[in-house]
Amino acid sequence: MTDRYSNSRHQAEHAFSNVQTQFFAKNNATEELEAVAQARDAKTLRLREARLARELSDRRSATYNPIAKPARKR
Repeated sequence: MTDRYSNSRHQAEHAFSNVQTQFFAKNNATEELEAVAQARDAKTLRLREARLARELSDRRSATYNPIAKPARKR
């Protein structure tokens, strides 16, 4: 009888271990996805700021240094 209890207990613990492993694997996958999303958002923000700064610089240089128009032929 003790043998049966031990076998049942062993099966139950093995099943619980499988469920627990799947649970932790899901949590790890979720954390990895969140980390990737945060890195992507940070990079997007950095690139957007760089683009806006470049556009502002281009606009300022265009107003201070207008492009010379070619001379018209008579």
